[in-house]
Amino acid sequence: MAKDPLYPNRRPALAADASWPGSGGLVAVTQLLQWHLCEVITRAKFNAYPYLELAICGFKQPRRAKKMAIERTFSIIKPDATKRNLTGKIISKFEDAGLRVVASKRIHMTQAQAEGFYAVHKERPFYGDLCSYMVSGPVVVQVLEGEDAIAKNREVMGATNPADAAPGTIRAEFAESIEANSVHGSDAPETAAEEIKFFFTDDEIVG
Repeated sequence: MAKDPLYPNRRPALAADASWPGSGGLVAVTQLLQWHLCEVITRAKFNAYPYLELAICGFKQPRRAKKMAIERTFSIIKPDATKRNLTGKIISKFEDAGLRVVASKRIHMTQAQAEGFYAVHKERPFYGDLCSYMVSGPVVVQVLEGEDAIAKNREVMGATNPADAAPGTIRAEFAESIEANSVHGSDAPETAAEEIKFFFTDDEIVG
C-alpha cells in the first residue's frame, strides 16, 4: 500500500503483521492505537491541548515566535522642525519604522499648556526656557501606534543631545541643539498615557 507523503511511517491499518514489533497481541494493538491517535491529533492541529499531545505522542509542539505588544505613544514635532517644514520628513521616519499616526493636530501651545505639560521639570533650571521655546511656534502633537511603539519611537528619535544621536535618527539629521532637538517622545507606558490625554480625547484617536 502506498505511504502517506505527510506521514510516511504511518501504519496502513489497525491490524497486526509480522513486521510490527509485538504483533499478534495486545502490545501491537496498543502501539497501533497510539500511532493512529497521534496522527489524528497532528492532522487536526490539536493546539488547544498541548499537554494531551505530549502525553500521548511523546513530543512537544514547536514554540511560536513571541509577538511584541501593540502600544501607543505620544510624540511632538517641535517648533524648530515645523519652522523648517520638516513635518512630512519626520512623519516618514516614524512610518518607515512601522509606526502609524492614529491622531495628529497642528497647534500653537499656550503658555499655560507648555507649563502644564512640562510641570515635571518645574524645579529644573531649564524649565522657563523650555516653556518659552515650546510656545515660540506651531507644533504637531501626535499619537503613534505599533509594536513596541514607545521604545521604537525613542530609537527613531535618537539621543536627546543630537551630538550623541545615532546616524539616520531624527535628531542626528534635523536637530539644531539639545533644546531645539526637533521631537519629543514619551519614555514609558504611564507617561505616554498621561501625555496623550493631555492633548487628545478618545474620540480623536482613530486606530
